Amino acid sequence: MKPTLPALAAALSLSATAAFSAVAIQTGDTATGKVLTDGAGLSLYTFDNDTPAVSACYDACATNWPPLEAKSNARPQGEFGIILRADGTRQWSFRGQPLYLWINDKAPGDITGDGVKGVWHLARP
Repeated sequence: MKPTLPALAAALSLSATAAFSAVAIQTGDTATGKVLTDGAGLSLYTFDNDTPAVSACYDACATNWPPLEAKSNARPQGEFGIILRADGTRQWSFRGQPLYLWINDKAPGDITGDGVKGVWHLARP
């Protein structure tokens, strides 16, 4: 049986919706266990100075700890949310904690930001 045009259009619409709302966050294995990673496999971090759904990392901090950007078509899913930063950008969060990359992590599995200044920690599932 051939799919009808309305059925095909509906299927394409559902596929596009799923693609636009997909969270670009995965889990990866490191020497200290499973962590959350970005789509490239780089470790994600949380910052003790943040409050739930509010980032405290701007300027030089954000240069060293780039916020994990949520594209304009991204939608929250489950424990993954999106916060609006004071600079107007959108940032992924996990269980209310904003998520960041660390400028010195270069490859999947790197965890060099864990424990920096006692306030940066690996984001764990």
